[in-house]
Amino acid sequence: MFSDTVRKHSRVFLEPIARFISWTGLSPNVVTIIGFVLMIGVAIVLSQGYFFWGGILIIGAVLFDAIDGTMARMMGRTSRFGAFLDSTLDRFSEAVIFLGIFIYLVTQKGYEQELILIYATVVGSLMVSYARARAEGIGISLKDGLFTRFERIFILCTGLILNRLTLALWLLAIFSNLTAIQRMYKVWRITRNDK
Repeated sequence: MFSDTVRKHSRVFLEPIARFISWTGLSPNVVTIIGFVLMIGVAIVLSQGYFFWGGILIIGAVLFDAIDGTMARMMGRTSRFGAFLDSTLDRFSEAVIFLGIFIYLVTQKGYEQELILIYATVVGSLMVSYARARAEGIGISLKDGLFTRFERIFILCTGLILNRLTLALWLLAIFSNLTAIQRMYKVWRITRNDK
């Protein structure tokens, strides 16, 4: 998976930042919450129609968001609640970013198609996460897929920065939902011989 490669190579600069923040005494969970608050700020920027700057700011906010897990591992403070909080706020972060775009577009004329695509994208994104959570609930590890969170954020940022939002939304709407279906199919293949 592309996201695994990026995650592996990003440790080089994430670990020094995580080490510095850990010296401040902030806990990984507090850093997770700060990352979510940053995403709310980005959503406000997007709601004003500043898509280019919104795309840039999402990159910064996502990098900050990646620090919490690195901190938790380095400090030996990984916890089940920390993992739960991180995953839950990731979903809220993604939803609030699309809300920011939605708020701007709904005030403009001629963006009905994009509004529908935003809805389809949010549904697909949530279903990708839900499919994984339910699979893990029945004992099946399910991390792979066409469009995991990293790929979705990458496509969205690229579309915002290059002023190709409609194309990005089409890709996200289609492939996020295909990823959820892909995960459903994988679980079916694993469980089809269950009695």
